[in-house]
This record gives sequence, structure tokens and C-alpha cells, in this order.
Amino acid sequence: MMTTLVAARVSLSPSRVGAVINRNVGALRSGPAYWVVLISGFFEPLLYLLSIGVGVGALVGDLTVDGHTMSYAAFVAPAMLAVSAMSGALAETTFNFFFKLKYMKTFEAVLATPVRPFEIALGELVWAVVRGSVYTAIFLGFMVALGLSSVAGALAAFPATVLVGLAFGAVGMWVSTLMRGWQDFDLMGTGQFAMFLFSGTFSPVQNYPVGVEVLIQLTPLYHAVELVRGLCTGIVGPGLLVNAAYLVVMTVGGLWLASRRVEKMLCE
Repeated sequence: MMTTLVAARVSLSPSRVGAVINRNVGALRSGPAYWVVLISGFFEPLLYLLSIGVGVGALVGDLTVDGHTMSYAAFVAPAMLAVSAMSGALAETTFNFFFKLKYMKTFEAVLATPVRPFEIALGELVWAVVRGSVYTAIFLGFMVALGLSSVAGALAAFPATVLVGLAFGAVGMWVSTLMRGWQDFDLMGTGQFAMFLFSGTFSPVQNYPVGVEVLIQLTPLYHAVELVRGLCTGIVGPGLLVNAAYLVVMTVGGLWLASRRVEKMLCE
């Protein structure tokens, strides 16, 4: 009996995961409102790039990073790309996921079918990454058009942005299951904005005091920015493997925790 229960929990059907994704695609087709929300989320990092990266960059001049000299805009652009991947995934796995979980009771209805909690979590995560990938693909096009990345750099960075979306989407989904109400998202927004400002997005982390630098290097967005920036600029080293491993652990851990929380909330 115990073996049967364990097998039921770990079983995974791609078709059932696909059904969860297809449900979100159906919601996307239901009207133009969702498309407006989807597209609008892309503009924030682009405006930061144009205002700070290009505008302020004209005053800052060039930067030297790991012995490589680059324009300030070329330094900021990959960070905004990582932020775009993060924001796209978090928007789907926090507010939208929470609404479906707490108010629409979507997942309760889904669990009446053969779909299991882990498959719900995985399907929602894949859909969130699709949303984030739309943002990053368009953003990469702007970077290439503005001369802030080569085509080869953009192609190398795109899979990294997918990993960033997976990592933040998985953790965001888990955090959403812990939220008591909409007010709790203010705390998450504060943390997200703090990472946005201090994760090596607008200045090298080496410019901060040593204690602050170490603290920044523990945050997930720092690893996302470093990975994407290294691939975009061609500054590749063994440190990128550490960045990638950090994000992989985030993905696996967040997905497991989220599925367990959904199971506890809806099945027990």
C-alpha cells in the first residue's frame, strides 16, 4: 500500500502537464486583456535600459569588468535582460498563481481530474517560463539592434534566461503558497526591488564594502545577472558554472516545495 502511494506521488505524465499548460493557453485566448498585461510587463526593464543604461551611461562612460572594457549600456543591458526573465516568471507564479489557488479555486477543479499536484506545479512553471521567454526574446532583439550584444551572445544568453525564469518561477510559486493575502505580496515586492537595485545591475558589486558584496553574492538575482552578463559579453569563466548551479538548485527546490504545499493545501 505504501509503495503504491509513493509511486502515485512521484509519477509524472507529460500529457497531464501539457493539459495544465493548455488550460493557460485557453485563458490567453479568451480575450485581449491578458495580452495587454503580458506585453506591458516587458516595457519596465526596457525603459530602465534606455533611461539609465543609455541616458546615464553617456555621463558614466566606459567600465572595466574583469579586465574587459565595455560601455555602461553594455554593462546594464544583460542585467535588465535577467530582470526581465525574473519579472516575467514571477508575475505568472505569484499574483496569477495565488489568484487561481486562493480565489478561483482552479487547482481544486484540476485535481478532480487525474492531474496530480506536482504536475500542476510543473505545468504552471513551464507556462511562466514561456511568458518570461517572450519578454527576453524581444529584449534580446533590442540589445542586438542597439549594438549591446552580438547575435552569438544573444543566442548563448537565451537558454540562460530560460534557467533564470525556471529558478525564480519555482521559488515564486512556493512563496505564493505561503501568502495569507494580497498584502503579503508587499514584502515580496520589497525584496524583489532590493535585489533589482543591488545585484550588480547598475554597478559592479566590487564597488560595495566587502560585507555588502558578500551579502549580494548570496542573492539569486546576482547569480542570474552574472550568468547572463558573462554569456552576453563573452566574458566566460568557471564562475558561470557556479551561477548556473545556484539557479538549478533554486529550480529543483522551489518546484518540490511548491508541489508539496499545493498537495498539503488541497489534498489533506
